Amino acid sequence: MAEATTVRAYAKNVDLAPRKVGLVASLVRGRSVADALVILNHTPKRAARPLIKVIESAQANAVNNHGFDGKSLSIATLSVTTGTRLKRFNPASRGRALPYQKKSSNILVEVTGALKPKKVAKPAADKAAEKKEEKK
Repeated sequence: MAEATTVRAYAKNVDLAPRKVGLVASLVRGRSVADALVILNHTPKRAARPLIKVIESAQANAVNNHGFDGKSLSIATLSVTTGTRLKRFNPASRGRALPYQKKSSNILVEVTGALKPKKVAKPAADKAAEKKEEKK
């Protein structure tokens, strides 16, 4: 398997307007993952919660699936695009219906960082010798 330089996580159809999510996303774009999570945890906007979840998901993907070092991760890409729109109507006077759209967002986070150093497997003879020395 080829080594990945970036790791992705998506959140699709988040029930917030992309304009509102984009404002909060601009606070953490380009920062380290640890800094971004601290900033978002102290941001009093509703859009901060889905962003926290996506960044934590990207961090978990990088550490558990791709062998990245969790402390060296930084946000390479954070984009917010429009998701599906639900068309709805508000009742109005005289039997009219006023249309509106419930907007949703798609959030993409890509993180980069350093890979963990790979452990070198010791031959079986060396392991047996170490066990004998520990017993003495």
